[in-house]
Amino acid sequence: MSTNSVVTVTKMLEGLPQSVQDRAIEHLREYLDEITEEIRWDESFATSSDKLSLAARRASEQFKAGKTEPLDLERL
Repeated sequence: MSTNSVVTVTKMLEGLPQSVQDRAIEHLREYLDEITEEIRWDESFATSSDKLSLAARRASEQFKAGKTEPLDLERL
């Protein structure tokens, strides 16, 4: 975020009552946490997509070859 954007948001918050500022900041923290987590997931999948594709291909081959069995939820 550019410095101008931060200044704009800060000025907007300063014009609000303190209780509303506190709520807005808490929402902003939660939102930023969510965005940060999404970025981590995106980066993780970007670096592991080849491995995931290979695992899916192997699982499909095993299924087609009859080397799999139905998932038994009771055994989990």
